[in-house]
Amino acid sequence: MWGRHREAFSMYKRMPSRDHSTLVDDVEENSALLQNSMDVETTNPSWLLSFPHVVVATISSLLFGYHLGVVNEPLESISIDLGFRGNTLAEGLVVSTCLGGAFIGSLFSGWIADSAGRRRAFQLCALPMIIGAATSATTRTLAGMLIGRFLVGTGMGIGPPVASLYLAEVSPASLRGTYGSFIQIATCLGLMGALFIGIPVREIAGWWRICFWVSTVPAGILAFAMIFCAESPHWLYKKGRSAEAEAEFERLLGGSHVKYAMLELSKLDRGDEADTVKLSEVFHGRHFRVVYIGSTLFALQQLSGINAVFYFSSSVFKSAGVPSDVANALIGVANLTGSIVAMLLMDKLGRKLLLLWSFFGMTMSMVLQVAAANSYVSGSGSLYLSVGGMLMFVLTFALGAGPVPGLLLPEIFPNRIRAKAMAFCMSVHWVINFFVGLLFLRLLEQLGPQLLYSIFASVCMMAVIFVKKNVMETKGKSLQEIEIALLPPE
Repeated sequence: MWGRHREAFSMYKRMPSRDHSTLVDDVEENSALLQNSMDVETTNPSWLLSFPHVVVATISSLLFGYHLGVVNEPLESISIDLGFRGNTLAEGLVVSTCLGGAFIGSLFSGWIADSAGRRRAFQLCALPMIIGAATSATTRTLAGMLIGRFLVGTGMGIGPPVASLYLAEVSPASLRGTYGSFIQIATCLGLMGALFIGIPVREIAGWWRICFWVSTVPAGILAFAMIFCAESPHWLYKKGRSAEAEAEFERLLGGSHVKYAMLELSKLDRGDEADTVKLSEVFHGRHFRVVYIGSTLFALQQLSGINAVFYFSSSVFKSAGVPSDVANALIGVANLTGSIVAMLLMDKLGRKLLLLWSFFGMTMSMVLQVAAANSYVSGSGSLYLSVGGMLMFVLTFALGAGPVPGLLLPEIFPNRIRAKAMAFCMSVHWVINFFVGLLFLRLLEQLGPQLLYSIFASVCMMAVIFVKKNVMETKGKSLQEIEIALLPPE
């Protein structure tokens, strides 16, 4: 710890000569900081200060989950009312147009978060979600539905990377893992909420329009409540607005932690550097390693087969004699249970350990699926292995592979490139998500379940090796300490 304070003191020695009285004030201020730093580092900020800001931010994740699942139950009713029943291409477009919009939104999310700020980015994320949902709810044509779904998708693309950024930057180091898990929990609740609200769609004519209207309420709350939330101190400091950054730190951490937080922030970031980040900085030089780790983690997350399992779960459960609504409930409960356990363990066991055990558990789950597809396994035994393996896969995914990448990436990215690097990695996520959804059933037909699930198991095992070799533990470390550890000196 004394080495840290010597570094802080030497920073003042390297500063240009100034008025003697100002220098004396700085020395006195640093002396007080040295005396109080032990208390600051051994006592954590109260969670009550940052919690309301985090809850508001995670409404974007709730909306993300809701819009992923909102057309699942009502799709048949939508196709009848809008006149494209039996047209599988049109039905597929209603589902996948949202993903295309999300890809576009994620590409621009970094630029929006850096230029407009994190709070304004949330409001700009909510706006197309409100307009898109209203368009989908009132349309009488397929074209209107596709336009609405695309607009909603752009908001979905902006929301997740900005939420990950914001939570990493406003959370105390001791709670960052727990708060980061809120994103996955909110997404699960959104998915389950969409399925629950869609239940009456077969009995009540036009209920699918209500399903879309419902989503405008949390989107409106997000846009309005963000007015009262703190802006990211990291973004303010990066823009040279140090006084505002201090004020926001006081709102989020409490007055006794402000000076230490600002000292940590000043180690690597310079508040007078408001210049734009070039794209080459994200892909070349000293930042390449962290962007490589982040994009590979998201790629492995999607190639593990999680979305294929979600897409194919209904038919697996149906073959086992389980109704689709019960199947969806079981998948939702497994996902939510794993997310809650991850929230409780994230700041105790750490990110790396949860990732390792999560991907290993997913590997074992896929081995069960391979065994279920084996011709030597009896009919009832095969069904039990399929259902058990699927639930175990979703549960172990939610323990680490689901929530950790979205939390870890903004932790390992330096403040200078954080928003744009996060946008690139989320774009990788959406591209692979799209192709997995597009090709899964075709690959299942061509390769068969045994070979396809073996490929997924191999990807999960590759992820275990990758995490073991490349991912560092970030539990309890400040964002500046992580940056020093990961980046080579300039």
